[in-house]
Amino acid sequence: MSKQTAVDWLYERLERMIPRTALYNIDKKIYFDQAKQMEQEQIIKANRDGVDMVIDKVFYVTGEQYYNETYGSQK
Repeated sequence: MSKQTAVDWLYERLERMIPRTALYNIDKKIYFDQAKQMEQEQIIKANRDGVDMVIDKVFYVTGEQYYNETYGSQK
């Protein structure tokens, strides 16, 4: 089961609060996709930076593998 990211959580809350307008519907897709991409890159980088500090004998998972296994593939 995938965990929910902060961007997903915020998106769900905003969907309940903000009135639906044509402009909102267009902009929300653009901004949500940008935010998800930024968040994914941050999570992957944070995991990669952490793994780089681990001793060589520990099982290695790339930042992208970690993100996909934890949050599901966003591509």
